[in-house]
Amino acid sequence: MKLIGIDIGTTHCKVGLFDAKGRMLCLEKEATITHQSNDGRFAYDPEELWQQFAGMLKRIITRAAPGEVQAIAIASMAEAGLLVDKRTGKAKTEIVPWYDQRTMEQYEWICQEGDERTLFSRTGLYPSYKHGLAKILWFKEQDPALLHDGIWLSTADYLAYRLTGQFGTDHTLAARTYAYRIDQKKWDEEWLAVFGLKPDLFPPVKAGGSPLGEVRSELGFPPGIKVSVTGHDHLCAALAVGAIKPGVVFDSIGTAESLIGTLDHRVLGEKEYNSRLSFGCHVVPGKMVWIGGLSAAGGSLEWLRKQLGDEPLSYQEIETLLASTGPKPTGIIYYPYLSGSGAPLRDPKVRGALIGLRAEHGKADLLKAILEGTAYEMEAIRRAAAQVADNGIEQFVAVGGGTRNQTWMRIKATVSDCAILIPPVEEATLLGAVLLAAIGTGIYRNAEEAVASLDLTAKSQVITPWAETKARYRQIFEEGYLKLQHPIRKYFQTAGQE
Repeated sequence: MKLIGIDIGTTHCKVGLFDAKGRMLCLEKEATITHQSNDGRFAYDPEELWQQFAGMLKRIITRAAPGEVQAIAIASMAEAGLLVDKRTGKAKTEIVPWYDQRTMEQYEWICQEGDERTLFSRTGLYPSYKHGLAKILWFKEQDPALLHDGIWLSTADYLAYRLTGQFGTDHTLAARTYAYRIDQKKWDEEWLAVFGLKPDLFPPVKAGGSPLGEVRSELGFPPGIKVSVTGHDHLCAALAVGAIKPGVVFDSIGTAESLIGTLDHRVLGEKEYNSRLSFGCHVVPGKMVWIGGLSAAGGSLEWLRKQLGDEPLSYQEIETLLASTGPKPTGIIYYPYLSGSGAPLRDPKVRGALIGLRAEHGKADLLKAILEGTAYEMEAIRRAAAQVADNGIEQFVAVGGGTRNQTWMRIKATVSDCAILIPPVEEATLLGAVLLAAIGTGIYRNAEEAVASLDLTAKSQVITPWAETKARYRQIFEEGYLKLQHPIRKYFQTAGQE
């Protein structure tokens, strides 16, 4: 028996073939084709995306024996989506990525129309330009006819539809639209009515991994393959590394970085609201998640490496420069707000900053300062989460491209004073997706049994803090990074928006 996982990511599109024990047998990987308009809007072309994945799927399926592939599991970035015609199945719009900021006016409108506290208790979210609701309102403003016979689909939902002809999504993706009640597991009819929208604009919602249908025969794939939407890419990855119980925090480190923790199901109250974290549905039934993120984590390093020479520094050059700095902090404070900030001080309009530069600082110091700043920001998120976590925070489990940077990992461990576990999982989102499909098709009874089938802990790398500089890092974080936040933010709220 074989399973196929699909990961529709911001940077790459991936298709992997796995056996029933979660071992990846082969991988297809291509860059996600992104288009940018003259006025700065980003988009993916739906047909182009479909053709890209159809090609990768055909190549992957040839690596399995006839009839061996039982299921295709699809995970994707959370807030990217499009409108599709219910009658014809044709895309009505382009796919808008999660990070596209065309929806800032709609974000302001949403803020004015709803009571943030009440909506938080229902959705687990604060208003954001990223959410599906803001994108829908943007399209409605461009052409109200787009909503006639339209249905809003995430990228995972769209690919599943192209494979099966069935519309559907899962709870974790529905929960990132700002239109879904996580307390009642249904679309929020009352809130949608404020904008003249109806729940039938959205697809039916099922548990991640539940089969949506079988691959359509006319596509040329072997018959009988079940297809499921498995949900939010970060949550699939958290399952793959076993970070699905309270006290264990999943750290996904890439262009963006997210911290994700598991909670027992609860009514969201003042404590959760004041944390400024996002909350949502988990891929594990009966559980919730808290999420805090930074849009420009690895993105900050990418930005700087392009500025330090006519050609971007290679990753090997970066590693060599960082290795020369040792465990001592730079003393530079970097605020990594190239795309605004999230929890615990949400502000999409705040800007980044570098403070404390001296003439003797060189490339290595600047590179390290960028990594320190992202670590400080994630520590602020960790502290906010500790106030709502069921059992405190005992352990970090990290995956993603950022884990290959050993200096960054040591900085993060030192700033948080927590060991970081890096499991031997190269494609965590793909693995998590196929585990959910395996649960949905009856191979495993539940998430705990699926995770227990993996051999992770014994082979994991453990990153520990620099003991000699731990106190100095804490001082810079508490006396510098935290205390200078407010005057910087005040400035950008007034004179700093040019």
